[in-house]
Amino acid sequence: MIEELLPEPVVVVERHDDDHDRAGADDGTDTAGGAVLFPEEEALMARAVHKRRREFTAVRGCARRAMEKLGVPAQAILPGERGAPVWPAGLTGSMTHCEGYCAAALVRAADLASLGIDAEPHAPLPEGVQEAIALPAEEDRLRRLTAGRPGVHWDRLLFSAKESVYKAWFPLTGKWLDFAEADIDVSADPGARTGTFRAELLVPGPVVNGRRITAFDGRWIVRRGLVATAVRVPFPAGVPGTR
Repeated sequence: MIEELLPEPVVVVERHDDDHDRAGADDGTDTAGGAVLFPEEEALMARAVHKRRREFTAVRGCARRAMEKLGVPAQAILPGERGAPVWPAGLTGSMTHCEGYCAAALVRAADLASLGIDAEPHAPLPEGVQEAIALPAEEDRLRRLTAGRPGVHWDRLLFSAKESVYKAWFPLTGKWLDFAEADIDVSADPGARTGTFRAELLVPGPVVNGRRITAFDGRWIVRRGLVATAVRVPFPAGVPGTR
């Protein structure tokens, strides 16, 4: 699913749980589809509830398979500042998980400056959340999108897009990005439950190879009861030594 939203250099590994997997075991013996934790990760999960442990384990299993596809030995993925994953040298990536689904996207750091992915249940946001995350212009667009395509939960899509934007932003800046600091305009492909979005940064954007980035571009898809979004940040065109 998310693989369709990102360019070829990016390796995406995803996992959909069936009902048996979701039920799991209450004693922590379920290793989330065969994924296991490294000792450093195990220490972080020592007191975690079963659901949190399974999500943490499953998404790292996806990330390690993506590492192997890129020729990088599987290794521990520890949370760094603000919980962002710390990737092996030479790689950049993003992870996401929600009920019944998890995914990891990795790419060589020479191929993309950054990327971010997010998946959410395709359902309305809880009451009050849209007002907390959406700018007035975004709320106007959501009303128009809902009138034209009522089969898509555009409020949830906007939330997911903002999550993907933040995940792409943070590795480049090391700074928090508030929901109100990116103005996202969503477009839908005719007759399809997929499309694009553009996030105009309302604060100074990251500087990549000497050039300031003022907007992020992404894609979205609705499928199998989920909405997924992905942002890629390419290196500025024309900068020597980048792609």
